[in-house]
Amino acid sequence: MSENGKTTNARRAFLRKVGIGTVGAGATLAMPLVGPAQADSETNDEKRKARYKETDHVKAFYRVNRYPAKGG
Repeated sequence: MSENGKTTNARRAFLRKVGIGTVGAGATLAMPLVGPAQADSETNDEKRKARYKETDHVKAFYRVNRYPAKGG
């Protein structure tokens, strides 16, 4: 029984090391991809403008994906 416990503990230690190594490698690779922070480039007028436009394809989407009528 104690040998089974040793095997389980060794397996857990191995998986823990693999997990830590994977996270460390991911952090190392992600660092060059992160650029410097930039301020928002939109003006206050651009932030407040209407963005939603009900075009023909939007109307078609809502028509096709409408819930079926009740009672039928």
